[in-house]
Amino acid sequence: MTIDDALASLAGTDRLLVALDFDGTLSPLVDDPMSARMAPTARAAVDALAAAPDTTVALVSGRSLSDLRVIAEHGDDSVLLLAGSHGAEHWTPADGPRHPAAGEPTPDERAERDRLRAAAEALVADVPGAWIEPKTFGFAVPSRTVPPAARADLHARVDALMATQAPQWRRRTGHHIVEYAFREEGKDTAIAWLRAYTGATAVLFAGDDVTDEDALGSLGPGDVGVRVGAGETAASLRVEGIPELAEMLVRLAHERTRTRE
Repeated sequence: MTIDDALASLAGTDRLLVALDFDGTLSPLVDDPMSARMAPTARAAVDALAAAPDTTVALVSGRSLSDLRVIAEHGDDSVLLLAGSHGAEHWTPADGPRHPAAGEPTPDERAERDRLRAAAEALVADVPGAWIEPKTFGFAVPSRTVPPAARADLHARVDALMATQAPQWRRRTGHHIVEYAFREEGKDTAIAWLRAYTGATAVLFAGDDVTDEDALGSLGPGDVGVRVGAGETAASLRVEGIPELAEMLVRLAHERTRTRE
């Protein structure tokens, strides 16, 4: 499939859903996760698509919903749908934030999460640049700010802790990060919910990391998957980086507007 073929197909569908990962897809990867913001070209592309006829835009992220709203500069008046925590948390204009399926963490789940997070913090306290990122349903161990020679040992320490004390938790890897969660939802879950919620007749999903492959692998006939950057992928298209994705999305917005009006 070529980009031209993909744009022509998506431009003509009745109800289009454009679902996008955030970090590395719309925003450059940064050392301080909470400083991430959409690249200007990506923001312009998202805004153009959100204004196109019969088109819904959603952000799908492993970030906790509250953090995703901060970095996406997402206000209560936004038309963008959100799926945080790999699909375990949702935000819609009609309902605001909510935790579908099993709901919010129970008191026991919060207690175990906080205990394990504290134990992980103690384990990595002597590693330069290491820290533990809180998550709604677990925690993550970023290593971008850790010296390369220390990264393997850092992750081995926390892996050993979790293998002993919470082997049932889901482990995910990404660009210089390992995440642990007591919920199983992946981004395929997010795409299934978004498709049903919007009544989409076709979906475009774009992502840059291993965790995005859950969503890319779940796409069906008539959908389009885009891998941003290198790496093995189930996507039907690949673009080099954020500028190239933004250019593609702007073209889609223009074609969508021309075709549907």
